[in-house]
Amino acid sequence: MATVRLLDDAEISTLPEVKAVFDDIRATRGSDFVNNIWRGLANDPALLKRTWEQVKTVMVGEGALDPLTREMIYLAVSTANSCSYCAHSHTAAARAKGMTPAQHAEVLAIIGLAAQTNALVTAMQIPVDEAFLVDGK
Repeated sequence: MATVRLLDDAEISTLPEVKAVFDDIRATRGSDFVNNIWRGLANDPALLKRTWEQVKTVMVGEGALDPLTREMIYLAVSTANSCSYCAHSHTAAARAKGMTPAQHAEVLAIIGLAAQTNALVTAMQIPVDEAFLVDGK
């Protein structure tokens, strides 16, 4: 259950700042679908706009990583942060960008392995190897 109202299109059409962001989301994605995170963020137009601009910059803008890799990283971080919503959303986005079932299985295996080894290293308080430090620091 959401802790904020999820604004519908009728409400959004009466809020010019919010409508402008929703129009940009639809245009950028080439879809009429606007998912619930944006509908919740629409309660705070400044936060909605700021968050969408960050998402466009990092996830849609030019970069060294291809769009599928970005989505798979987002999926991994969302899983590590226990964000079910984001794990579902970015799994769907990765599939839309071509993620195969084999790639999905491999990403999940990496996530599971990293969670296990991170927990072991944390529990044992293993110091970082000097070779892994930048400039020995």
